[in-house]
Amino acid sequence: MSDQSPDAPLTGEVKLEGSVYLYDQPELLSWQTHGKLGISQTADRFGFARNARLVPLVFSEIPSAQKHFPVVFTELDNPAPCAVVGVLEDRNLFVDADGEWRDGAYVPGYLRRYPFALARRSEDQFSVVIDRSAAMISDTPELPFFDGEKATETTDQMVEFCRQYDAANRETKSFCQKLKALDLLTPQQVTRQPEGTDEPEVMAQYTSVDTDKLQALSETDLAALHQNGYLASIYAHVFSLENWNRLLEMHAAEEDQT
Repeated sequence: MSDQSPDAPLTGEVKLEGSVYLYDQPELLSWQTHGKLGISQTADRFGFARNARLVPLVFSEIPSAQKHFPVVFTELDNPAPCAVVGVLEDRNLFVDADGEWRDGAYVPGYLRRYPFALARRSEDQFSVVIDRSAAMISDTPELPFFDGEKATETTDQMVEFCRQYDAANRETKSFCQKLKALDLLTPQQVTRQPEGTDEPEVMAQYTSVDTDKLQALSETDLAALHQNGYLASIYAHVFSLENWNRLLEMHAAEEDQT
């Protein structure tokens, strides 16, 4: 499907290569293969993310996400912002036993677009992907993917959301490369002192902005970060790190229940 022809039929002519994080069975959406399928409301809405410890973010989400999660970067060489939703075990502390998201907590766009995603083919062309294993995909759908060979309004709306997310993700890559170019990122770790032990236990290792390096930037660099909207997200990321204590408390509360 081309960005310049959003009304064109969705076909599976392009081979899908690689994987999509949290998507167990990614397939190119096409009316030939998926013409009778669609979405039905089900329980376990976020069950697909139950075993995630990290959820990708775009940089414009960081001010909202920082209220609920530690927001960290994946690595120094190829950084990407993520919400931390679990520690130690592969267990998302924001998904309950029924697959519902914790009430009142921000839901990242990466999860809201599910089971859709985009596979970019070139600068101006992409293919639409679905996770065929998604529990919400049904052959007796409440919201069909297609009406004949044409995508339904619901599908078009989800594709448009994915396109907006993709554009924001490309801007996020520029944001992260700027942090790297300014040498603002540094490795960090979170520890706790288990009762009755002498050595601290490492709970998580992550990458974050070094506030000393941030404060040492020139006025020109700081002004540039402010003008392109990056500075607000940087400070939101820094503030978000206070949520590590909250996350560890959530983890401890779950341990006490088991």
